[in-house]
Amino acid sequence: MIKLIAGLGNPGPEYEHTRHNAGFWWVDEAARLLKVSLQMERGHFGLVARANVNGQSLWLVEPQTFMNLSGKSVGSLARFFKIAPEEVLVVHDELDIPPGEVKLKKGGGHAGHNGLRDIHAQLGSADYWRLRVGIGHPGNKNEVANWVLKKPSPDDRIAIAQALDRSLKALPQLMAGEMDKATALIHTSKPPRPKPPRPATQTASQTAAGGGVEASPAEDKG
Repeated sequence: MIKLIAGLGNPGPEYEHTRHNAGFWWVDEAARLLKVSLQMERGHFGLVARANVNGQSLWLVEPQTFMNLSGKSVGSLARFFKIAPEEVLVVHDELDIPPGEVKLKKGGGHAGHNGLRDIHAQLGSADYWRLRVGIGHPGNKNEVANWVLKKPSPDDRIAIAQALDRSLKALPQLMAGEMDKATALIHTSKPPRPKPPRPATQTASQTAAGGGVEASPAEDKG
């Protein structure tokens, strides 16, 4: 079962709405749903909340150390409360997944993500769970640093928010350790594909009269 959920991001208003803070967004919403408030715990280097659900304690944390030192907070809480790596879930932004999708996995490498890199080091293990929130890729690896520290487009932000809402529905399964059920909920709950616009048609009388139907303006893709 999951006993500690860490959402990754950077502290401060200038980073609040940037792609790199997707983990913070998820934990903010989880705290709201669980009716708990995140409070600064300097001893654990982050904003921390404790929820009690069906007699089980669940710790939420948003490290306030900046992304590349995220493990300092996660490791501190895990050691203090004797939480094993496999009982930790880290929610973070993921370049290799498009906005609107979220993936759950256990273990693996850090793929260059500085927050995960530090958590690896502090936990001494890669065997923790990750909830990977898709933010998309800029298409050029040289643009990644700027990409993650900028705000997503309005369409991408809506897609990310919808994906967060869907993945949060798996919170009871995550807490219960029903990871197969949580994975099924998260991975199969994709946004519905938009319906294509209905083609304009002519009535028989218009066709006979040689009349046409005025084409509707092209849809604005943003």
